[in-house]
Amino acid sequence: MISAKLGHFLDKPLAPIAKRVSINPNIFTFLGFFITIGAAFTIPSNLTAGGILILIGGFFDMFDGIVARANGKNTKFGAFLDSTLDRYSDSGIFLAIAWYFFEKSNLEGILLTIGSLVGSLLISYVRARAEGLGIDCHVGLIERPERVVLLALGCLTGWLFAVILILFILSHITVIQRVWHVYKKAC
Repeated sequence: MISAKLGHFLDKPLAPIAKRVSINPNIFTFLGFFITIGAAFTIPSNLTAGGILILIGGFFDMFDGIVARANGKNTKFGAFLDSTLDRYSDSGIFLAIAWYFFEKSNLEGILLTIGSLVGSLLISYVRARAEGLGIDCHVGLIERPERVVLLALGCLTGWLFAVILILFILSHITVIQRVWHVYKKAC
């Protein structure tokens, strides 16, 4: 997955800005969440605006971690809150896209979107469950950062069906990769 290779590549350039921020990182987590939910309400009627809001929400979701690390304020609760709100955000975006396809009478788009939502939730669940068993599970083709970029790209370009098809395939491949990884480590 791309995000695993790049890691926290924006930490260094944004750290000087983040160090000047005295706001609790969880505020940025909530801002990212509310902006992304705003994107969900926007997508069915305006894909372009929805795509822009996805990117803005994604920036705040990324910036919360940078602020936390730069200021030594990263906590277990902050990580937990971020992950929880990410699942709500993902679900909101996928439900909005399903609604968009519903309004276009595109049954295939609806089904692929629901399947992509299931895949995205399973990616996170499998990793969390593996880590609960003491197995590191940072493997697979796609995680949330890639998903956010692809969803925004689909909204901004209008190639939403193609993006959802790609997300459907890559999400379920990632789940299978993670399950196989845990199988190899646990057996």
